[in-house]
Amino acid sequence: MQQIPLEKLVKAYIAIRNKRSELSAEFKAQDGALLEKQDKIKEALLNHCKEHNVESVKTTEGVFYRTIKRRYWTSDWTSMYDFVMEHRVPEFFDKRLNQTNVKQFLEENPDLIPPGLNAETEYTVAVRKK
Repeated sequence: MQQIPLEKLVKAYIAIRNKRSELSAEFKAQDGALLEKQDKIKEALLNHCKEHNVESVKTTEGVFYRTIKRRYWTSDWTSMYDFVMEHRVPEFFDKRLNQTNVKQFLEENPDLIPPGLNAETEYTVAVRKK
């Protein structure tokens, strides 16, 4: 079996990456324009619900309804952490590790491994133009 020269593989990789970037930029531009139009339509539908004091409307083309979406955040992490500890509500926080902080901790403390910590390492390839 004949091996493909590395130069050809790198050239093909860069060409594919460039094409993907081009397609991605085109998609983002077109999708952004459509999203803008869609947002204007949503605003009109929400205004209809508000003006007519209704939660949903059935049309020949489909049904639309409004819902309440609520998000929460804190501007004072220290107080929030204290509150969570005091009221024993750790479920306020997501269960995930900050990758950068864990990596830094392990580098600074190679003999300290937190119980239950799992790690996965894999090689990746990066390609740059010359």
